[in-house]
Amino acid sequence: MKKLLLTVMLTATTALFAQKPIELPLWPNGAPNSNELKGTEQENEKNRISNVVSPTITVYQAKNGNGKAIIMCPGGGYSRLAMDHEGHDMAPWFNAQGITYIVLKYRMPNGHNEVPISDAKQAITIVRQHASEWGIDTHKVGIMGASAGGHLASTLATHFTAETRPDFQILLYPVITMDKTYTHGGSRENLIGKNPSKELETLYSNELQVTPETPKAFIALSNDDGAVPPQNGVNYYLALLKNKVSASMHIYPIGGHGWGFRDNFKYKRQWTEELEKWLREL
Repeated sequence: MKKLLLTVMLTATTALFAQKPIELPLWPNGAPNSNELKGTEQENEKNRISNVVSPTITVYQAKNGNGKAIIMCPGGGYSRLAMDHEGHDMAPWFNAQGITYIVLKYRMPNGHNEVPISDAKQAITIVRQHASEWGIDTHKVGIMGASAGGHLASTLATHFTAETRPDFQILLYPVITMDKTYTHGGSRENLIGKNPSKELETLYSNELQVTPETPKAFIALSNDDGAVPPQNGVNYYLALLKNKVSASMHIYPIGGHGWGFRDNFKYKRQWTEELEKWLREL
C-alpha cells in the first residue's frame, strides 16, 4: 500500500512540475569514436544497463522553469549504468525546484578512455543548442554524477573546452582519482586499463586537474563508504579550495556507497535540503 501511494505521489508531482520526457540520440549522425562494443544493450532486473552502444539524453523539462539545467551521469564503475536511483528517479525532485533535468546514458570505455568524456561534452553541447526551446539559460547548465558518474562529471568539470564548460558540478560519493592507493579499482581498470602510463593516470586524476576556472561544486558522501574511499571527494574539495573555487562539502557519518535517491539512506532529507539551498543561491 505504501509503495502504491508513493508511486501515485511521484506521478502527481511529475505531472505538476514536468512535461513528458523526451529522449534524443547523442550522435544522430554517428559518434566520432567507438568503444568497439557490439550487439544490443543489456538490462538487468534493477535497470542497470551495460553494453551501451547508442548513447542518449532523456530530458525532463520543468514547467515554469528557472533557467537552470542539470545533466546527470549515473554510476556503475564504467562497466554499467544505474539508471534509476542514480538517474531517472531524481527527475520529479529537480523539476519541483524549477530545474530541467537530463539523464545521460553514456557509453562505457571498454579500453577507450576518451569515449565517456566525449559523450558528456556532446550532452552539454546539445542542451545548450536547445536552450531556448527548453527554457534554459545557457549560463546555468550544470553537470552531476554519482560514483563513477561522479568521475565523469568531474572530468568534464576539469577537462572542458570553452564551449563545454559546465557552470557548476554536483558530485555524490564520487570517484575522483586514478591513484591506485585510494581509487575505485574497477572504475580505474575499466577506464584506463590494468597497467596505464603515469601520464594517463595523472590525466584522469581530477584532483590534479583543478584550476581557478573549474566550476563551483557541491559534494556529498558517506564517511563509511567502503567502495570509493572518502579521500576521493575530500582531496577534490581541498584542490578546489586551493584554487579558490567555491565548494560545499557534506560528509555523513554512515550510509556507505551508492545511495543515490533511495529513501533508505538515513540522511536523504539532509543532503537534498542542502542541495536545494545551494542551487537556490547559485
